[in-house]
Amino acid sequence: MTIWKRKKLSFGFVSTRFAGTDGVSLETQKWVDVLTAKGCDIYYMAGELDTDPEISYLVPKAFFQHEEILEVQRPLFAEKQRSRAITQKINALKEELRDEIGHFFEKFHFDILVVQNALAIPVNIPLGLALTEFIIESGIPTIAHHHDFYWERQRFHSYAAMDYLKAAFPPAQPNIQHVVINSLAGLELARRTGASWTLVPNIMDFKILPQEIDDYNRDLRSAIGLDEDSHFILQPTRLVSRKGIETSIELVSRLELPKCALVIPHEAGDEGFAYRQRVEDYAKFMGVDLRLIPDRIAKERGLGPDGCKSYTLWDVYPHADLISYPSIYEGYGNAFVEAIYFRKPILVNRYQIFEADIEPKGFKVISFDGFITSETVQQVKQILNNPDQLADMAETNYMLGWRYLSFEMLEEKFEALLTNIYGS
Repeated sequence: MTIWKRKKLSFGFVSTRFAGTDGVSLETQKWVDVLTAKGCDIYYMAGELDTDPEISYLVPKAFFQHEEILEVQRPLFAEKQRSRAITQKINALKEELRDEIGHFFEKFHFDILVVQNALAIPVNIPLGLALTEFIIESGIPTIAHHHDFYWERQRFHSYAAMDYLKAAFPPAQPNIQHVVINSLAGLELARRTGASWTLVPNIMDFKILPQEIDDYNRDLRSAIGLDEDSHFILQPTRLVSRKGIETSIELVSRLELPKCALVIPHEAGDEGFAYRQRVEDYAKFMGVDLRLIPDRIAKERGLGPDGCKSYTLWDVYPHADLISYPSIYEGYGNAFVEAIYFRKPILVNRYQIFEADIEPKGFKVISFDGFITSETVQQVKQILNNPDQLADMAETNYMLGWRYLSFEMLEEKFEALLTNIYGS
């Protein structure tokens, strides 16, 4: 008998935010879908939430862009100097957040704590410290899901914060099970902390057919100013420099198609907005039709604040002729998994994790090493003009995705994690 049948479990999810379409929020929802299908109760705590208020606990200072959090983060990672006053402020915020985590637990009395990336990427140092203290003091079984670590981002290399980073990002404690999204991250985690790890890559529910063009999203092209016969190249990533958007702009330029647009549905996020301006300027210089549409994308269909129709990311994918994924670095590749789920051809840079964890599984893609060539451009043109080849690529990738990146795979991983807690 499995643990699911022996015990009704409840999980308390904690992060800086559970809202919008960022990768952590999207991946968290997939975990929640798997757990609720097993009859589990779910509760949320974060600094920004769009979850059901009845099962949620909002703590504004858990959000990484809260004014008081930015006040202590800036000296640590921008100025790389820490004064006594900043140390005291961090300690005060840590104590405040520690109390809030305790209140969250007291309110919902969940069995297992699930920390989504808040013990990996140090965008909120006080929250990470507070979580670590709560986990140690309470002894609660904890699953720490790490999407990206501080040592993977140059901007977080700071001696002013190193004691905090070593203490809580992540902490190595016997009641914490560490989950990573790629094998290289797991190996580095083990090397740095001695902690064991479980690999759970980004996933999709492959047994449910993807969203198609329907009466609601049929007008998406016209809504973003594109003709129906325009080629639609989609880069479904945030506007940050490591996503390599310049390469997608170069591709569209070199395709030399009479009507072709590069569409980006996500905003810049937590790394500033200077790169957005750089991308817009570069597209203009290269003569590329660039459509930045984050203001038209929402978690659910409806009307936006401006009264205009909003679409989901799932409404965008069916319109794409090609997914361009030229990232320089990825923790795994949420957009890659989405692209194969929607049966779309993919152009992908062979970033390190792709080489280590994805490529060996046999996915059919148009790949390049660091920069596109004339051969790359020709391969893209061939795929766009060959429906049979596109269909074969899409079907192969979909079935491989179901095998390696599905909800069923996550269920098996959860079985192992829960066995470690409760026994077989």
